[in-house]
Amino acid sequence: MKKILLIVHQQTSDPGLVGQILIKNGYELDIRCPAIEQELPATMHNHEAVVIFGGPMSANDSETLPFIRTELDWIPIALDSGKPFFGICLGAQLLARVLGASVSPHPKEMTEIGYFPILPADTSVNYFDVPRYVYHWHGEGFELPSGAQLLAKGEVFESQAYRYGETAYGVQFHPEITKEMIDKWTTLGAHMLTLPGVQSREEQMQKYSLYGGESESWLEGFLCYWLNTAKVKELH
Repeated sequence: MKKILLIVHQQTSDPGLVGQILIKNGYELDIRCPAIEQELPATMHNHEAVVIFGGPMSANDSETLPFIRTELDWIPIALDSGKPFFGICLGAQLLARVLGASVSPHPKEMTEIGYFPILPADTSVNYFDVPRYVYHWHGEGFELPSGAQLLAKGEVFESQAYRYGETAYGVQFHPEITKEMIDKWTTLGAHMLTLPGVQSREEQMQKYSLYGGESESWLEGFLCYWLNTAKVKELH
């Protein structure tokens, strides 16, 4: 069975819809958590692709959290392999840092938690060609790396999605979110819900009912497109 490497940042992390969709499409998940000293592979030979998920830490914590340094040093291995790379929230920020861009809090100390719209930056790009509501949970954002293509932008944090090369993508939002994950995050992170502009738990659940199904359909299509892009590239 073909394996996909999933890098998470807490022992209790849930790959959510990403994991569910990949399993449904016949992939084996190799889940590793460098934060608890699980090693990353020396090469990508045994994996079809890699997804790096989010976490409460910062991509700038490499001096205090050794596993952040480990991931920053490892990401070039994934990029050099030419295999599909998908960074979600912290994963996108780590990729941005590797590519030379900065990651920082909002200049007005804004936080995005809940469902907010993203707008296409280039309507010719598949799966990023129309406005849509997506789930956010972050207090930092990334600059667009040099050589990357901006795919989607937001009102609070402008850079919301980008592509580097043909097969590496980074998104600031959380397409993997499920209703159960929103319940868990808003319970464990209840103290965050009092910050300015953050949606209440009730509003997030209400908006999940409105946008959750559409987000899942988008993610399923995007993941198939993302994986098949690399296969088409190999044929050429």
